[in-house]
Amino acid sequence: MTPLKLPGQTAFYKGKVRDVYSVANNILVMVASNRISAFDVILPRLIPFKGQVLTQIAAYMLHATKDICPNWLLLTPAPNVSIGKNCDPFKIEMVVRGNLTGHAWRTYSSGNKILCGVTMADGMKENDYFSSPIITPSTKAAEGHDEDISATEIIEQGLATAADWDILSKYALQLFARGKEIAAKQGLILVDTKYEFGKMGDEIILMDEIHTPDSSRYFYADGFEERQQKGERQKQLSKEFVREWLIENNFMGKEGQTVPAMSDEWVEVISKRYIELYEKVIGEKFVPQELTDEQTEKIIVEQLGKL
Repeated sequence: MTPLKLPGQTAFYKGKVRDVYSVANNILVMVASNRISAFDVILPRLIPFKGQVLTQIAAYMLHATKDICPNWLLLTPAPNVSIGKNCDPFKIEMVVRGNLTGHAWRTYSSGNKILCGVTMADGMKENDYFSSPIITPSTKAAEGHDEDISATEIIEQGLATAADWDILSKYALQLFARGKEIAAKQGLILVDTKYEFGKMGDEIILMDEIHTPDSSRYFYADGFEERQQKGERQKQLSKEFVREWLIENNFMGKEGQTVPAMSDEWVEVISKRYIELYEKVIGEKFVPQELTDEQTEKIIVEQLGKL
């Protein structure tokens, strides 16, 4: 979509999948596009209803966790629009992992048992549970690839104070525990996820989206143990299937590699998988809504006038 023109707008940032507008009086407007990224690269095709799925799951999860820590969200006036508090972000992502999966497994299987300063136990298989969830932070890159970083390095580099880190890590683990509870009620396992935080004054605020298919990985609980015992692949709901497709087509975001072509059929499959995750996580039927850029802008302007 073309950038909106909002009253009192002070800044505009186009992220990998979101358009973010700063508005006077410390308000942030986040418009979730249908863009999709993997390996820190924006893929060439839009995924129908992806922005709506992310926005509505995030709103549901932020509401369900607001007793744990304060969050940025004020309202979601349109299917893919969130309006909330404009915080000063920590330039790190708090990645919490309950299972040895994805990047953690790729690191582990390469022979490296230490990830972000955390030592992983010997003798683990892919997708095994950690004895307790671990935090493996990454830097939050404005461009290019995020990088693994340890808690010690975060404090040494001034990305957070030791006191802030204690709060960030406590919040992250409590949010993950709540996310697992919500998932379990729907027959899912929250495998890993990321959280982003910022500050308003001295208060640490949960930002962005949480527990969505872009920020999280879910396994189906039914048959999990049996599949683990047989060494079979786990049935999952996440964006990992997109990454796996890219890897199979020789793309991992490295220099000189070309993004493979995405057929109409493949785009439809991705869209259906996002909708499936919404319905499974939320437990409600997904109702697609499409608004023009003009309709979206009008709704946002009306709501900003009420704040």
